[in-house]
Amino acid sequence: MKGFRNFILRGNVVDLAVGVMVGSAFSAVVNSLVKDLMTPFIAAVVHEPDFSKMIFTIRGSEFLYGDFINALISFLIIATTIYFFVVLPVNKLVARFQGTPEVQKKNAEVVLLEEIRDLLKK
Repeated sequence: MKGFRNFILRGNVVDLAVGVMVGSAFSAVVNSLVKDLMTPFIAAVVHEPDFSKMIFTIRGSEFLYGDFINALISFLIIATTIYFFVVLPVNKLVARFQGTPEVQKKNAEVVLLEEIRDLLKK
């Protein structure tokens, strides 16, 4: 039991659980945004009141391509939101704390040149 307790209480497992819970809540919000706001707006523009009702039939099989359009819109909104509100800010924070690779490389070159200068002085 001690090994299992250590596994569960490790930071990675807890972080992952929190991420999944927040992600599922965020997904519900975005799905509501798409279903209740975006889909009716897009439907008003293209004169189709409900995408989920869009189907076509081949030999008695119904293909619900309207549901696929709804899912695609949801995915694009989620991906865009995550990119602009999570990925870009985190990248900026990491760059601020670590410095850009060019600055790090330049600093290494400066240090090397200073060492050469000091050796030449001796």
